[in-house]
Amino acid sequence: MRNSTICYIKKNNKTLMLHRIKKENDIHQGKWIGLGGKMEEGETPEECIVREVKEESGLRIKKPSFRGILTFPKFKDNEDWYVFLFTAKEFEGELIESQEGTLQWIDDTEIFNLNLWEGDKLFLKWLEDNRLFSGKLVYENGRLIENKVIFYD
Repeated sequence: MRNSTICYIKKNNKTLMLHRIKKENDIHQGKWIGLGGKMEEGETPEECIVREVKEESGLRIKKPSFRGILTFPKFKDNEDWYVFLFTAKEFEGELIESQEGTLQWIDDTEIFNLNLWEGDKLFLKWLEDNRLFSGKLVYENGRLIENKVIFYD
């Protein structure tokens, strides 16, 4: 089981996205995703997302907003992945070159035109509901075969 984080940073109706094109053997190769990564031992999801965003982008996010948890059964190497999902509107610093891909501010109206995972298209819409949620996204051979979500009031 892997615990990880992802964050979508917003500014002026744009979202900071990472085009994963630099790492070899990357399960996300060619996809556009948010920033984040694996939690380290003893780290909270909040500590992880602040660290990961800083490492990947040079930005220090402030007050990341926890929005939900995503479950990806057997997503990679036959392991279940649990992803703590955040958004952030407050940050400081300057963008750096990412070792994992190309960072770009994408107009929110263009996000769904990018090469996204099918499940990402779902949970990005779930974020618009402004309620905490728990989602399950099941992939088989890179294809989304099942999904469900529970929203909390």
